Amino acid sequence: MQAYDIAVLIPCYNEEATISSVVADFRRVLPDARIYVYDNNSSDRTAMLAKLAGATVVRERRQGKGHVVRRMFADIDADIYVMADGDGTYPADDAPELVLTLISERADMVVATRKDVTRDAGRKGHAFGNRIFNSIYRRLFGRDFTDIFSGYRAFSRRFAKSFPALSAGFEIETEMSVHASQLKLPVAEIPVVYGRRPEGSHSKLGTFRDGGRILWMLALLMKETRPFTFFGSIALGFAVVSLGFMVPVLIEYFRTGLVDRLPTWVLAVALSLMALVAFVSGVILDSVARGRAEQKRVYYLTLKPGFAPTAERTDAQPAAKTKSTRKVA
Repeated sequence: MQAYDIAVLIPCYNEEATISSVVADFRRVLPDARIYVYDNNSSDRTAMLAKLAGATVVRERRQGKGHVVRRMFADIDADIYVMADGDGTYPADDAPELVLTLISERADMVVATRKDVTRDAGRKGHAFGNRIFNSIYRRLFGRDFTDIFSGYRAFSRRFAKSFPALSAGFEIETEMSVHASQLKLPVAEIPVVYGRRPEGSHSKLGTFRDGGRILWMLALLMKETRPFTFFGSIALGFAVVSLGFMVPVLIEYFRTGLVDRLPTWVLAVALSLMALVAFVSGVILDSVARGRAEQKRVYYLTLKPGFAPTAERTDAQPAAKTKSTRKVA
């Protein structure tokens, strides 16, 4: 038997229809875990009902799930973190399996992939977007994950304390996935049934608005983590357009010895120079990105994972010995 300090983290915004049952369900399946509800400026009774259900309620005034997750990881010290949404779509009964998978595979993040995500309140736009964005992610960052938007995850202490959490909104799950892929962290996935929202609970996502935000976030993360590919693609685009303008002028020059379309030639040369600048920028920034990744990896390795057997723990973790614990066989 090994003892672990488990914290259940539930970010919430206007979830009064479900929060009481969500807190009660997690308390039932993880009776010794500490349950935190971070209320993100709800205008209903979410905070009060969560408090009455026995959760520790904290208010985060900056609007957006990313701000909430950053605050939770900064505030709370635990061996294992379980994060779920407060809308009741993620079954609490799967939380022990998330924790056991994290421990048995010594992973830093376990993602609950959603079996029925295509039935998300009957919104086909969300299902189509999930397929497209997951496909884009696999092409850009690797095949570690099949559901980058799942909000049901378990983390080691080492992941929570090394994750920079720069996103402001719900793109935070994508940033988590990229962080794990960039540092080659051990991760795992388990399938869970994705439930429908109960009557009276409404999704805050907009198909087109939030789809645009996700595309923008993927572009930014690609620029930060794979700058050579990002700027190389821009350089290739400029080079192709430059050749499109340049070739007819060159053909005419070799045939007549004259450059009749001088403005076109100047534009082609300018575009070729922009392609060269973008290419060189990609080469330089790629070295910078590699250095940043190495620094992040080194800092990550200085942290204790949190789920090591008790015999392996050192005096660097006295806090974990004094808090309430969750016993896992």
